[in-house]
Amino acid sequence: MRRFAAVVAPLVAAALLVPAAAALAEIRGVAAPAVLYDGPSKQARKLFAAPRGMPLEVISTLGQWVKVRDVAGDVVWIERADLGERRSVVTAALATVRREPQDAAAVVLQADRGVLLELADPAAGESPAGWVRVRHRDGGAGFVRATEVWGL
Repeated sequence: MRRFAAVVAPLVAAALLVPAAAALAEIRGVAAPAVLYDGPSKQARKLFAAPRGMPLEVISTLGQWVKVRDVAGDVVWIERADLGERRSVVTAALATVRREPQDAAAVVLQADRGVLLELADPAAGESPAGWVRVRHRDGGAGFVRATEVWGL
């Protein structure tokens, strides 16, 4: 019986950690326009070009290659050197950027689905729960609801 418990206990503990690890997904941004492939090789089929700043969820790494998931849920490969630390989010649907983190605040801009918004400088202050401080490349900045973007 002890032998059974010694084998099963670590498996149960590992199973309990999987949801916690999934909740802490690593998101990285594309450092410069980069090609996304269907496999971890330059000989793999080129699928599309990712723009600078595009957020990608890291799934795994294999040498110089990183397996990632994009906003559409597609799983693709990118060279590790093409990923950077700079972070952006993508609007999941029509997103409203407001001057303050309140639904009644003035609208700064509205962005259609798929628009990249840069995460604003964290040193500028913490965002209230449920809101994210963002900036559009054309200059508009403010707060968007976290539920309206992907890549956090």
